[in-house]
Amino acid sequence: MTGAPPAGSDREPDPAPSLTPPPSASALVGAALGEAAKRAGLDPAEDAPTGHVVWRAMGGWRGILESVLPSLVFVVVFTVTYDRTTQTGNLWLSLGLSVGLAAVFTIIRLVTKSPPAAAIGGLVATAGAAALALFTGRGQDNFVFGFVTNAVYGTALLVSALIGWSLIGLAVGFLMSEGTRWRADKRKRRVFFWLAISWAGLFAFRLAVQLPLYFSGDVTALGTLKLIMGLPLFAPLVAVTWLAVRALYSPSAR
Repeated sequence: MTGAPPAGSDREPDPAPSLTPPPSASALVGAALGEAAKRAGLDPAEDAPTGHVVWRAMGGWRGILESVLPSLVFVVVFTVTYDRTTQTGNLWLSLGLSVGLAAVFTIIRLVTKSPPAAAIGGLVATAGAAALALFTGRGQDNFVFGFVTNAVYGTALLVSALIGWSLIGLAVGFLMSEGTRWRADKRKRRVFFWLAISWAGLFAFRLAVQLPLYFSGDVTALGTLKLIMGLPLFAPLVAVTWLAVRALYSPSAR
């Protein structure tokens, strides 16, 4: 004779614990970098001409103006108002116009409902740099945040290449839906290594050229070189990176 079922036996069995492992650190980093590259128009899976890709990576005319004009205005106004007696320019005017211009670009993006991330980031960076320069009273301190950014990016790319986990490879692996399988391909590992080294070299080159001018207090030369070593060096390296990645994943290379 079967006894009564024990109390609570009609309860649904507890679901089996999920066996899906949490995403690895490399997967998280690759996803973040890949999404950033995709937003910038750098998706190797797209069949887009190189010139179009580079243009999108720079943000088109609006992105170029947002990147160049605030710094250009600062350099021009600081140089025009430079007083040889005090050996400084009008910081309040040059920085005020620079930050004001960045704010105008941000407002335009918000009004036109364009993606505001780039303009807001530029506004925050411009305002932070201006605040530091006003606090110290030295025009060259307007470029300190840029030095920090170059140092961080360059170091991260260099270290990633040296330990065999190129940040370029992680981003491309996410975009091409292959995760970290590219590490098993010697050709891809070699290409991603040198691409990461090239980008690290760009950031290191900027620091090597600009830091001596910072320590000498030559604001005009420093600001001019910052502009020259900005998009004019960024665009060709984007093109090289795009072409190298497309070659790796072309049908003939598979």
